Parts: sequence; C-alpha cells; structure tokens
Amino acid sequence: MAILRANEIREMNADELDEHLFELKKDLMRTKGVLASGGVPEDVGKIKEIRHTIARILTIKKEKGLKKREK
Repeated sequence: MAILRANEIREMNADELDEHLFELKKDLMRTKGVLASGGVPEDVGKIKEIRHTIARILTIKKEKGLKKREK
C-alpha cells in the first residue's frame, strides 16, 4: 500500500478513506507479525510510515466530521 499525503487524503470520500484505512491496518498487522516472529521486515521504516499514514487518515476524517457539524 502506498503512503498517502494529506492533500491526497483530503480529496477522497469517506468510503475510500475507510478502505485505505482497513488496508493500512492489515498491512501494519502483517508487518508487525513478521517482526514478532523473528523475521526481518522488507523495509525497516515501513511500520513508522504506516502508523503515520493511519494517523493522517484519522485526523482528516475527524476534521471532515467537525466541518459537517459546524454547517
């Protein structure tokens, strides 16, 4: 799964955000599983990048929710 930037995330609708969030969480679990079983992950910084992307998606989802409430 590609790492997404904030402007790319803001252009997505809610369904796309949920889909990307699900895929990222799956990828994070898979990568952590490899690490926990004593394996070496493909990319050392991948876990950090995935966690940051998940945080970006959740932050933007919350921002969009607050904007809807204000209107």
